[in-house]
Amino acid sequence: QVQLVESGGGLVQAGGSLRLSCAASGPAFGNYAMGWFRQAPGKKRELVAGISPRTGGSTYVADSVLGRFTISRDNAKGTLYLQMDSLKPDDTAIYFCAADAKYGTMFGDPSFVGSWGQGTQVTVSS
Repeated sequence: QVQLVESGGGLVQAGGSLRLSCAASGPAFGNYAMGWFRQAPGKKRELVAGISPRTGGSTYVADSVLGRFTISRDNAKGTLYLQMDSLKPDDTAIYFCAADAKYGTMFGDPSFVGSWGQGTQVTVSS
């Protein structure tokens, strides 16, 4: 099972940018579908962006962040990224990195996703 560690969260003003990273340890990072989820206080955990295994040729970005967030992966470095631009106060949440053997799992109940990081806090001030 892959272990995941997020970094890059912090406090930023509205309109600013952050880049989240997720370092994976364990075998065959490239074989995993990866995703970024977020959870705000009192809200359910939601998928923000997903990327398919290996070449990452298939990506998904939630409508709420479309045009502002970009997901990418570097299999050689075993790292997943989330570039977040034009941040809004509504983007404030804990952001979690996730991995699963199947890309489709990212789009269902988060409780079925195989591996999770510990989360990193993103706070956007107005």
